[in-house]
Amino acid sequence: MVPAAQRAVAIIIPARYSSTRFPGKPLQQFEGSDGRSRSLVEHSWRAALQVPGISFLAVATDDERIAREVEAFGGTTIMTPADCANGTERCAAAVAALDQEIDIVVNLQGDAPLTPASIVTSVLDRLSQEPSLAVATPAIRCTPGAYRHLVQDAANGRVGGTTVVFNRSCEALYFSKRILPYADPKSTADEVPTTYLHLGVYAYRRAALAAYVELGVSPLEEQEGLEQLRFLHAGMRVGIALCDAPNWEIVEVNNPGDIPVVEGILRGRDD
Repeated sequence: MVPAAQRAVAIIIPARYSSTRFPGKPLQQFEGSDGRSRSLVEHSWRAALQVPGISFLAVATDDERIAREVEAFGGTTIMTPADCANGTERCAAAVAALDQEIDIVVNLQGDAPLTPASIVTSVLDRLSQEPSLAVATPAIRCTPGAYRHLVQDAANGRVGGTTVVFNRSCEALYFSKRILPYADPKSTADEVPTTYLHLGVYAYRRAALAAYVELGVSPLEEQEGLEQLRFLHAGMRVGIALCDAPNWEIVEVNNPGDIPVVEGILRGRDD
């Protein structure tokens, strides 16, 4: 494994204003444990600052409103094209604009402020351990609370979190916005099925980002609305870093209805 101190690692937080399900999401205010309200993008920035061994941190956006917000709290912004298809393409555009050497790029999505630094470190370690891997991303086994949140979203017709299934080598087989694998409700009435929640963090080798853009949008990616499926469609291995759940529920901000849930967790944490 290459020691963290010897890797040039950049964290890029892709953030866009236009969202079908939740327009203006990065600027939505959330109260934290200190009683202060901060934008979602600032909470994500503060989470990124906790990751050790990072060489560079920036928010990648195409929106001046988000750029002004980032500058207001002292962050760094890289302006990227409006036609980036997803966060991975936005990370690729941001890194291409840098004039410094970067070995590994971490995509810490701006709607996942509850992601602990230890999970980002685990993803970076997984990539370092296997030089043939182009991409690594984390998954945690669903806690009862997280599983109920997925089920409630599905029952109410909302697009919630993403699940992943993987092989015995911990390489992704498929990602979906449905709950995978299927579990018979009759056999799981009194227990939580073995379901793994995929978290919105990716670590890419820089060359993998360039290849991703060249591949173009894949059919599965377009249908599911999941950018990581482009790698699988192209036959590129995606390593899964299995992580322990932290002492709080990890809920992404996918819909306005997630605001009170995420805010309640942020209030209860000791930042």
